Amino acid sequence: MTTPRTALVSLDDTPWYHCVSRCVRRAFLCGEDHFSGRNFEHRRGWIAERMLQLAGIFAIDVAAYAVMSNHYHVVVRIDRERALGWSAEEVLRRWTQLFSGPLLVTRYLSEARAGMCAAELAEVAALAEGYRARLHDLSWFMRTLNEHVARQANAEDGVKGRFWEGRFKSQALLDEPALLAAMAYVDLNPVRAGIAATPETSDYTSIQERVGAVTEAASTEVPSDAHPPADAAPTATPPATLAGEHPCSEAQARALARVPLMPFDATARTPWAVPFAFEDYLALVDWTGRALRPDKRGQIGARYPRILDRLNIDGEHFISYADRLLKAFGSAIGAPEALTSVCARRQTKYLRGIRTARALFTQKLAA
Repeated sequence: MTTPRTALVSLDDTPWYHCVSRCVRRAFLCGEDHFSGRNFEHRRGWIAERMLQLAGIFAIDVAAYAVMSNHYHVVVRIDRERALGWSAEEVLRRWTQLFSGPLLVTRYLSEARAGMCAAELAEVAALAEGYRARLHDLSWFMRTLNEHVARQANAEDGVKGRFWEGRFKSQALLDEPALLAAMAYVDLNPVRAGIAATPETSDYTSIQERVGAVTEAASTEVPSDAHPPADAAPTATPPATLAGEHPCSEAQARALARVPLMPFDATARTPWAVPFAFEDYLALVDWTGRALRPDKRGQIGARYPRILDRLNIDGEHFISYADRLLKAFGSAIGAPEALTSVCARRQTKYLRGIRTARALFTQKLAA
């Protein structure tokens, strides 16, 4: 029986999620179509760009992504507390960067607010609370991303109909080892698919973007008192005339600010940062990627990256599952005790991946 999204995405369990969307019929609608000879590589850029634009509006930050020829992966963190801290005006300004709103919202965000009566202000407040819930909702984030790309692609092709084969798939990342495994899995997707030799040459991936910005201090370590990147994004002025609620124009969509990926914080004191050292993560991705390549297997020594020892991950099992993480687990990834706890909360008897979790996330006994 299909599990409802409300059970799969529970912020009481974890704010971290790995999501996947695939093109309809698994066609190469974002890369080189070998049947028609057409090249749709530029659409991969659409997805990466839109993803980080939305991160500047939603209270959802992007930790890792990889845009492939017929699907994409993204690892995100949902920051409910940040959304709850926004004022009603901030919520409305953010939402109207994406969708036109009712006339009441337009008036509220203009000089006409002074002439609004109490009933109108109460209606605006109710609308703002509804938008606030959407701005930290994973389904709305993915819907806004996928719908925008589908409209662009259909307009370019002069057709109508589905671009994505269905709703996105999501996996809850229940603990730090699960987050680490999912991020490495996503960043190594092009290497495993044979379309890139190294992570840093993998186009449209977060690892390439991070390596490209490695000289900037903000891309590696951040102070614990810094502000979340999504709050640093400038808010645009809402459209002057709005009738109903519809997606904003292409010109308005292109004007949206693109925010950086989530930073790394080795101290783990910053809740909205990835809780690892960037150099440790790079070492892990490089080590895992090399071990997956047949022509280089065994050329790197047996020394594990520090992060593997710290999180009690079995390195050999990590390699063996790194190319099939999505299939080995079901709707959640984590240590055995974390999966058991989720089963109890969801009132289910079983979650796929418990055997994998025991092999991957259980500390090896000393010899």
